[in-house]
Amino acid sequence: MENNRKGIVNRIKWIYKLTKHGLFWHGVRNNLARLGVDIMPYYYFISTKDAAIPQKIKGEQLHLKLTIFDESDMSKIKSAISGLGQKDFLSDLKNGDVCIGLKDNTEIVTYSLVRRKSFVFRKRYFPLGEKDIYIHSLYVFDKYRGKNIAAYMKYHRFGLFEKEGVIYHHAITEYFNKSALRIQHKLNAKTVALYLSIVLFKTWALNFTLRTYK
Repeated sequence: MENNRKGIVNRIKWIYKLTKHGLFWHGVRNNLARLGVDIMPYYYFISTKDAAIPQKIKGEQLHLKLTIFDESDMSKIKSAISGLGQKDFLSDLKNGDVCIGLKDNTEIVTYSLVRRKSFVFRKRYFPLGEKDIYIHSLYVFDKYRGKNIAAYMKYHRFGLFEKEGVIYHHAITEYFNKSALRIQHKLNAKTVALYLSIVLFKTWALNFTLRTYK
């Protein structure tokens, strides 16, 4: 009985947390995907330094440094986050992706992966040129959430890559992930298109273009 009560309480807390951050339908979508019905509407964004709005950290002063992480940093990240071992980030690095992130002194605050090659997302092909990069798998550690960390890093990454001739930063954000969408709007990212992906039982995949933006 006690275990059942704890389970109900934890479920209520989970629902409250999702609702508070605008992620309720995002959570529903993830649960349906576990049952084999994976329906994902998502936006495709492109952002540039010229159009981006500068971002600042909220609250206490942090000693942040934007850097490129190595495999040793990634190993620390994988061991620190529950369930992350399912995603082979080290394989992404070996295939050419770069991991960037912020450190507060020596402590890892946030990270994301950067891809320079054209890629396929849920059976849809996205081409990249020499001036393009694709940003994915962004994560902010719990201790540093609520401080505008993600938007801050997204803005400062422009300077990290502009010396390599990179101008256009591509990103994909799920329609129901309201927190991630707010970050894109903060940076004044350009909305390119709204797509719909349907994957049934990890076997059949359908892709639709719902809307394109000028």
